[in-house]
Amino acid sequence: MAIKLYAASAIEIYSAFSGSRLELPVISAGISAGFPSPALDFIDLTIDMNRHLIKHPSATFYGRVKGHSMKDAGIFDGDLLVIDKSLEPKNDKIAVCFIDGEFTVKRIKIENDCCWLIPENSDFQPLKVTAENDFLIWGIVTHVIKAF
Repeated sequence: MAIKLYAASAIEIYSAFSGSRLELPVISAGISAGFPSPALDFIDLTIDMNRHLIKHPSATFYGRVKGHSMKDAGIFDGDLLVIDKSLEPKNDKIAVCFIDGEFTVKRIKIENDCCWLIPENSDFQPLKVTAENDFLIWGIVTHVIKAF
């Protein structure tokens, strides 16, 4: 069971529990986006969703997105992020960052002398991180889980 660790205006953070197996049927041949395939009648494999989504259990958390600043990256209000704190921050990755007492999710742009938090929505401005900011790249987003 996930435990809510933090709630803010931009994101809610939850612990990830991977102690049990979550096996679901999988169609190993793939799913056609064109004409239906007769192979869909034969579902014989399973996938463990915990093993698939969580590579580093002790460093993985979930975050529920609040807001629209990442909509052009396909991340929408209410989406659930899988966040891995053990991954090295790299340029252009989508990250959950802690800045001046708040969590936010943005694309990180790492330059020689500074870091930028880049929204994926033209209604929002990039934020330059300076020495005056209390700043930490908290974790890297590895998956986005959507509800339709």
